[in-house]
Amino acid sequence: MSQINQKLYKKFNEKFFYGWVIVGIGSLGIFASGAGQSHTFSPFIPVISKDLQISSTSITSAYMIATLFAAFLLPKMGKLVDKYGPRIVLIYTIILLGIGCMIFGAAANFLMLAVAFGFLRFFGQGSLMLGSANIITQWFDKKRGFALGLMGLGFAISMGLHPPISDFLITHYGWRQAWVIIGLSTWIIMLPPLIFLAINKPEDVNMLPDGVASNPKKTSKNNKIFGLTLNEALKEKSFYILSFSFFSISTLVTALHFFQVTILSQYFNMPSSTAAALFIPTMIAMIIFIPIAGKILDKFQTHNIIGLALLVTTASLMSITFATNTTYALIYSIIFGINNAFNLSLFGYIWPRYFGRLHVGSIQGTGQMVLVVGASIGAMPFAAAMDLGYDLLNTIRLSALYPFFSAFLCFFFLRQSQKLSDLQK
Repeated sequence: MSQINQKLYKKFNEKFFYGWVIVGIGSLGIFASGAGQSHTFSPFIPVISKDLQISSTSITSAYMIATLFAAFLLPKMGKLVDKYGPRIVLIYTIILLGIGCMIFGAAANFLMLAVAFGFLRFFGQGSLMLGSANIITQWFDKKRGFALGLMGLGFAISMGLHPPISDFLITHYGWRQAWVIIGLSTWIIMLPPLIFLAINKPEDVNMLPDGVASNPKKTSKNNKIFGLTLNEALKEKSFYILSFSFFSISTLVTALHFFQVTILSQYFNMPSSTAAALFIPTMIAMIIFIPIAGKILDKFQTHNIIGLALLVTTASLMSITFATNTTYALIYSIIFGINNAFNLSLFGYIWPRYFGRLHVGSIQGTGQMVLVVGASIGAMPFAAAMDLGYDLLNTIRLSALYPFFSAFLCFFFLRQSQKLSDLQK
């Protein structure tokens, strides 16, 4: 940690707990991850398909291959976070994410498109979200749900701003130049706060999570931070229930992000600009419900909240299939916003909640690998249904059974491990 960081920490921490500065940095990170998120790609898909003369299935295949490649690298990124801390990992992630944006803007064929998708998905959707959630997780315990909920506001703002801004950039500058602008803006937004303000964990400045002063007599790391190892976590039933459940969320929510504009414009004759603008009420709903979701997580049993979130995902999938007019589409967008509010709050919360803080980078990286694999294949059934002439709306309705079943597993079978309970005592 640099002397500048230490000086700024002392200045800010005199007025309020520095963890809230970290929350702000994490929120910016989640916003910047929009460069690699499906909702940002949504306005680009029809334009790229026409310009490169590539079908929706081919573009989705490039997206899937790249995302799968990115997914299997995430456990390695999680280990790097544990070894070097989230700050330095996030700095390099942002630099490479910006380069990925420019590669995407230069894509001229399927191969280049797949490589560009790989950069954006690994560093944007994967590593940036992992690192942002990790650094906040380190600074909070009792208020972790609320803090991670505030982090999710960055995603809400990204969802509300990135699609219409992208549509504007495409219209006025072309889709290639749009990606150069997105890459440069990502560097400008993220690099200064990461370099000068970010601190890995409160223990680095003689504090404990939630702003509690550290006991100088306790110098051992294990006296301050506890948790299961990755191998221990992989032996727990809860890891597989969580992975199965969040695989369903990642798969289907990504598919909705990716094809929202296409579904509403092609199946319900909605102008593409209106379909993109419906991300805005989704953003508003997220901003309203994210703090609520965070407070609920801090007060109620986590397995019940996860089950509730999965039921809201089911409702999101069903509601878009009935978006026959603007009113029903607006209802869908609000439900989808509530869905994202709960899921984003849960994103970083579940791993330390069920497995502790000590090795959370490795565990979260492995868990997120499963989530990103889900994200990689989620859009493919929808793309295949469209290109092969199947009923897309019935395909979406059938897919809603997955999160519904996952909710059942969480309500009745998801519980904290006895080993972690013993460590907490």
